[in-house]
Amino acid sequence: EYSEEMGKLYYFKYLLADSKEEEYIPVATTRPETILGDAAVCVHPSDDRYKKYIGKEVIVPMQNRKIKVIADEYVDMEFGTGALKITPSHDTNDYEIGKRHSLEMINIFNKDCTINEMGGERYHKMDRFECRDRLWKDMESKDLAIKVENHLQRVPRSQRGGEIIEPIVSTQWFVKMDGMAERSLDAVRNGDIVILP
Repeated sequence: EYSEEMGKLYYFKYLLADSKEEEYIPVATTRPETILGDAAVCVHPSDDRYKKYIGKEVIVPMQNRKIKVIADEYVDMEFGTGALKITPSHDTNDYEIGKRHSLEMINIFNKDCTINEMGGERYHKMDRFECRDRLWKDMESKDLAIKVENHLQRVPRSQRGGEIIEPIVSTQWFVKMDGMAERSLDAVRNGDIVILP
């Protein structure tokens, strides 16, 4: 289930890898901790503000890892800055963009939503919300943070306990029931299994 909740929209800088003048693409996110798993920055192919950056590389804040700037029509030019960070392992829409553009799937979360080793040594084993605060402070200290605004957002919550659900790419398996169901019915019909009321 999703609930409408007041949260924050964090605006920050994605520095261009080849810029000597600290040129950057401004990006906004509601979950800064997922920056650690970003695989691309995505802009709309028709957005004149960012066309010149398509195909260039930017540096993931606090990780010094290079990722590409890509173009995809999914991007809403009017939301946030019009540039979207892509974290395929932790967002369902980003996952689809990641598949279309063959992006790396970087999972930064353990099953308990602490940061795993892919999030970097400084943030490893932190709770996601603790990491959010620490990462943002670190980005502020490096002049990579621009601003924070209040923002009404849809938050996925568990029906059972109310916890925030963190999307994580994982292996799923399914069992084809046709054969098993038929054999079970046969066992009941021929008396091998007796069902008592």
